[in-house]
Amino acid sequence: MSNTDQQNAAVTDAKLLANSAYGDERHLAARQSIYRWQQPQYDLPGLVAEQLGDTTGRVLDVGCGNGKFVKRLRQDRPDLDVIGLDISAGILADVPGPVAVADAQALPFTDDTAEAVLALHMLYHARNIPATVAELARVLKPGGLLVASTNSDSDKRELDQLWRRAAGDVLGVAEGPARVSLSARFSLEKAPKLLGTAFRDIQVLELPGVIELTDPAPIVAHLASYEAWAEQLGVPFIETIQRAEELAERVIQDKGAFSITCLGGILVSRRNVEGQGGRRVLGRWC
Repeated sequence: MSNTDQQNAAVTDAKLLANSAYGDERHLAARQSIYRWQQPQYDLPGLVAEQLGDTTGRVLDVGCGNGKFVKRLRQDRPDLDVIGLDISAGILADVPGPVAVADAQALPFTDDTAEAVLALHMLYHARNIPATVAELARVLKPGGLLVASTNSDSDKRELDQLWRRAAGDVLGVAEGPARVSLSARFSLEKAPKLLGTAFRDIQVLELPGVIELTDPAPIVAHLASYEAWAEQLGVPFIETIQRAEELAERVIQDKGAFSITCLGGILVSRRNVEGQGGRRVLGRWC
């Protein structure tokens, strides 16, 4: 098995996801926190709530994590019946109910039960993405709304390059192995085709930005949040993070800041009804 195959297997390992990667909110919160320094700033929960403007009834947040979107929707849209679902009981501990432990590939709901489903930065963790997309469509009412999100294949390339250089220094080679890419299996570029088997009128709303850091601490926290996949990286984990901190500090001293180019996005689509095919519409929020 190649290193990429090993990493993909680990990224979809249900036991690892539930007990380690998302056993609590610590690692997820660290990855979320780096966006505090991004410009422009995006109110992601607000943008998702905006997409649900015409929605009434039940909304399922599949893979809700630490409940960032659940909490906002309950605040802004108390008229909605919002249910948070996640594979990890630990990360649901502080999410206000109703919530349930559930596998996205086998949701505990009957057909045609929800007006909208959220799948925010989680479909890349699905063992079988096409089967999971079909499951999301199954629980949606005909024409129901899906709001998904993920990152581009080009997102945070500077951190990928930093990791490879730091790993190479630790191993004594020119360039070390790549770090785990969580979004690679369901990136912004791949997502429309993967969703198109069950959804139509797919809009891709891009959210570009730049993070400027004058302190390496957020970089260290972000890289350290991949601890659950340390065994798949092929390099001493702590030593590589320490070396990355040194390299980032050097860049900050030389250039005044460490710049990270970001590109994430939200995908909005409707459940197919018989005889309707998928269509991709590109958009951008600036």
